[in-house]
Amino acid sequence: MQAVALGILASFFFAVTFVLNQLMADAGGSWVWSASLRFFFMVPLLMAIVWVRKGIRPLFVEMRRHPWLWLWWSFVGFGLFYAPLCFAAAFSPAWLTAGAWQFTIIAGSLVVPLFDELVATPEGVVRRRKRIPWRRMGMSVIILAGIGLMEWSQSTHVPLREFLLGALPILVAAFAYPLGNRKMMELCTGRVNAYQRTLGMTIASLPVWLVLSVGQLVAQGGPSAGQTLQSLIVALSSGVIATVLFFRATDLAGGDVHQLATVEATQSGEVVFALIGELLVIPGTHISIEGLVGLGLVVLGMILHSLVSVRSTHATWGAA
Repeated sequence: MQAVALGILASFFFAVTFVLNQLMADAGGSWVWSASLRFFFMVPLLMAIVWVRKGIRPLFVEMRRHPWLWLWWSFVGFGLFYAPLCFAAAFSPAWLTAGAWQFTIIAGSLVVPLFDELVATPEGVVRRRKRIPWRRMGMSVIILAGIGLMEWSQSTHVPLREFLLGALPILVAAFAYPLGNRKMMELCTGRVNAYQRTLGMTIASLPVWLVLSVGQLVAQGGPSAGQTLQSLIVALSSGVIATVLFFRATDLAGGDVHQLATVEATQSGEVVFALIGELLVIPGTHISIEGLVGLGLVVLGMILHSLVSVRSTHATWGAA
């Protein structure tokens, strides 16, 4: 029960990102500063956590092994993930961005063939491409239907150009996030923990944010005090508090696949909390019946997806 409570609490702090990004966009703040400032602020915050856990030196040793791969996959996993999300906030409400972001569950399964696995055969152990887990993606259809319904409800209220500018960046982010993070996990092969990897990818992504920030500074000037403060809150809320809570929840779940699936399903709360937060703090927020039904389908699909994953895991163990 404690793991579930921590998972729900983590989804609340993750949802803060979507609401504050929307607030900053509505106030005229540049998406460049919304994205860049978060990662600038995350460096010292994560550095403190990893330092307390005595993981700074091992992390830097690992990063020196493959510096260019760290830079590239951090650009994909963090740069092509968060910059598009912040860009989309200027064209989509927070609840819609949070809901569409759940497409990352489907995208995570679709990028599986980009990874190898070792398989035992009569001729010995061979390396082969992984296959898309179609059986586990059945419930993803519900998520996809919910996202489609939400996007359709939004498309009837905005011009096509704005609709595409809000939807397509989220699609890019949904693929980039699992691809970049999994490639980094594959590269490190367990030599660093999740906190170290997050800090390392944050540091390695800094060139992206520095280039964007300098360009924005020259073109339109620096961020406002309000945007700077809100970006700091996002860094604390999503980058540190939510991450620590979620990792703690998964630690409490241990190897229990039921508990892990339940903890993962709690992240559907991001959609609900984002909607509530937007209704409370952003004037003029509205959601149609179609959008509400679509949002409900996304939450239901995420919960069922976790349950199916549990059954598939048990089936695999039983076969072994």
